[in-house]
Amino acid sequence: MGAVSERLPTDTVVSVPATAPPRYVARADREMYGKSLRARVRRVDQARWVAGDRDVIGRIRASEVGRRRELLAIRHGKMAVSPFAFLRGGAWVMAPDLASLPHTAYPVQICGDAHVRNLGAFAALDGHIVFDVNDFDETCRAPWEWEIKRLAISIVLVGREAGTSERVCRDAVQAMVRSWRETMHMLADMPVVELARYCVHRFAPEGPVGRVLRKAERMSPLHARDELTTNGPDGRARFANEPPSLVPVDDVTRTKVLASLDAYRDTLGPNRQQVLDCYLAFDVAFKVAGTGSIGGRNYAVLLVGNGSDDPLILQVKQALPSCYEAQGLVPPDATTASHQGKRVASGQHRMQTWTDPFLGWTTIDGDPCYVRQLSDHKASIDPADLKRESLVEYARVCGETFAKAHARTGDAAVLYGYAGRGDKLDVALGKLAREGADQVTHDWETLVAAVKRGELEAVEVE
Repeated sequence: MGAVSERLPTDTVVSVPATAPPRYVARADREMYGKSLRARVRRVDQARWVAGDRDVIGRIRASEVGRRRELLAIRHGKMAVSPFAFLRGGAWVMAPDLASLPHTAYPVQICGDAHVRNLGAFAALDGHIVFDVNDFDETCRAPWEWEIKRLAISIVLVGREAGTSERVCRDAVQAMVRSWRETMHMLADMPVVELARYCVHRFAPEGPVGRVLRKAERMSPLHARDELTTNGPDGRARFANEPPSLVPVDDVTRTKVLASLDAYRDTLGPNRQQVLDCYLAFDVAFKVAGTGSIGGRNYAVLLVGNGSDDPLILQVKQALPSCYEAQGLVPPDATTASHQGKRVASGQHRMQTWTDPFLGWTTIDGDPCYVRQLSDHKASIDPADLKRESLVEYARVCGETFAKAHARTGDAAVLYGYAGRGDKLDVALGKLAREGADQVTHDWETLVAAVKRGELEAVEVE
């Protein structure tokens, strides 16, 4: 293919065509509809990737409009670490590429920033530890292929970073797609109520996911408090001053953040409201975390309940527009367009089986934010842990996890009808992932060169 124009594609379709059958139509008919989507895009054509020169630096700058400029050097520094780190911060860069590829036009709720680090473990409402997708800043309704292709590319990049062979990286991608496809087949026959309760559980206890779950067991709110705080003059825990990662805010900002919790409370159910009412919020810090979202508001709020050893730490994070919506690749969701924080929270509720009970949204100085627990037995994979067989096993679990999320928000029978029993889709996305990973590596090199020229400022942060 030739060079890709920066003009956005005109054939991006993100709503199910009028002929798509509703869920109460017979399963066989819905599966047949999914099979008919192959006339739009053959499975072998899903191997196509974009090529040619793009304005990578222009896309990065466009993604940073409206952000705090003094933090952008940190973002660039994190993205410059490696091609995989670039992918983590480059959802905006890749979004037009994904939209320009062949797709079936069949939408699901996507997290929008799929990669191997955006799945992890956390505590469910009853306290048990679950594994699921855990980042929704870019969530929206969009073709399912965008999600799976970005995830596939991340598998190759993280495998390369760990020194894994190209063959094993390819096998891992194909294992992920096969797991997605086979899980979709199983879920297509499942009663809707059981699908709503379905959790991922097919993993080796001693494998990478098992290790993440054990790590999450240790990450209690008390552990998070001890990591983030120090004793103040009055003997009470206060957020530590560890710039640039964690910085206590001034009195004016603290007042605004704490005041925003009143509106946030209204977005919770009555049972969660009565729990929140038992906590007192008293300290606020600005926290730099992640990669792609750096530059927006991101506050940690310390609350205490039944004594000093009953901490609750909330994250109040600015919800920037999804990179897909902001670039005109998908239309805004009519039910959440009025508030970007609501968009993030709603997408999380739709995709996850168990959701943070303190998930909600609010507004600070006109900026929409979402609110969640900063740490409640949360943990994610260490990329260095994904070598050889571990990469393949982890990829399988990723495929099952996203299949569950897409089946909840789309139709498993339709998706399986398209994917089918054979390995055509597996092989096609295995090829695409390699080419996509090469493109991300080239984009990363472009960023590194721009930093060396002084075109972009970057600082290293541990």
